[in-house]
Amino acid sequence: MLAAITLLFACQLVGETLVAILGLPLPGPVAGMLLLLAGLLFYGEVPAELAMVGDGFLSNLSLLFVPAGVGVMLHGGLIGRDGIALSIALVLSTAAAVGVTGVLMSWLSTPDDGDEITSKPASDAGS
Repeated sequence: MLAAITLLFACQLVGETLVAILGLPLPGPVAGMLLLLAGLLFYGEVPAELAMVGDGFLSNLSLLFVPAGVGVMLHGGLIGRDGIALSIALVLSTAAAVGVTGVLMSWLSTPDDGDEITSKPASDAGS
């Protein structure tokens, strides 16, 4: 279990370091998660120990949002001042995320054999 937690923190550290050195326009933890994904794809499966640690984090995910909620409450004045711009950004980013998700789903999904539509009418089936 300690090795899996160490792996997660090491990926985050390497991601933070790469972002700082290369000046990448994304957060360090995101870069670390991409490195972890690349490693897991190379390895071919998620080790049981890493899956157990990940499940533990996911079951307590709501606790990880507490600092963000405190920050929102602390900077309520800024939110009030820039509320319109924030609302527009939220609506546009949500619409973009839904659109990209829809396009990716239609692009990546393949129809099952039973889902294909035949062009032959049912009345011609017996002849």
